[in-house]
Amino acid sequence: MLQETLQLMPLWAFVAACGVTLVAGFVKGAIGFAMPLVMISGLTLFLDPLLAVAGVVLPIVMSNLLQVLRFSRAEIIQAFREYWRFILIVCVMILIVAQFITVIPTQVFYLIIGIPVVILSLIQLVGVRFSIPPRYRRAAEWGVGLFTGSLGGLTGTWGPPTVLYLIALDTPKAKLILVQGVVYSLGAVSLLAGHLQSGVLNLVTAPFSAALLIPGFIGMRMGFWMLDRLNPDMFRKVTLIVLVITGANLVRRGLMG
Repeated sequence: MLQETLQLMPLWAFVAACGVTLVAGFVKGAIGFAMPLVMISGLTLFLDPLLAVAGVVLPIVMSNLLQVLRFSRAEIIQAFREYWRFILIVCVMILIVAQFITVIPTQVFYLIIGIPVVILSLIQLVGVRFSIPPRYRRAAEWGVGLFTGSLGGLTGTWGPPTVLYLIALDTPKAKLILVQGVVYSLGAVSLLAGHLQSGVLNLVTAPFSAALLIPGFIGMRMGFWMLDRLNPDMFRKVTLIVLVITGANLVRRGLMG
């Protein structure tokens, strides 16, 4: 099995994958989200999309557990109780939709990744803000949850729609970060289970994903350390601009091959 893993890619591609994961971990530690976006956008530039998705799975689980464990158990339980419907819908949809990833043609897959990356990054970049009145919250939980979970199951990223949804509910900043951590952590566990079932994460691809845990962890620790030393708004904008450019390139590859 190890020999098959080593044959998945040339050495330069593995080194590049570690570099992408290091950067993605740094971004996650510094601004609290976008690790899967950065990883998927970067890895699919030189790896097969399914291999890129497999590589993302374990670092996502690790990074989100690290994020949520910075809060107390009582805070985590309270956040789950308040947002349990949205969390449940997202996790179930990730688990279901992940099963269909292996039948999607490569060029279509590039479009599925690239278009949401560009649109959601632009929405956050230009500061468009939505508002969900309390009387529509139950409907929004279903609608946004179904979309968010479906996107997560296909691309491994459900952060941007989650952030936009929580902001639309006028969620206080401290609670926003906590709820993100809970949604991302439980969603990551669903993604792991989904891709174990779909076969994307298997005895051959799992060692590659496990190897990326190291640069992902180092990157996150660097991001945590730099959190108080960076202008988070400026860094967030630069990250989103890079994601727009990378996503646009994925769309180009999906349309032109």
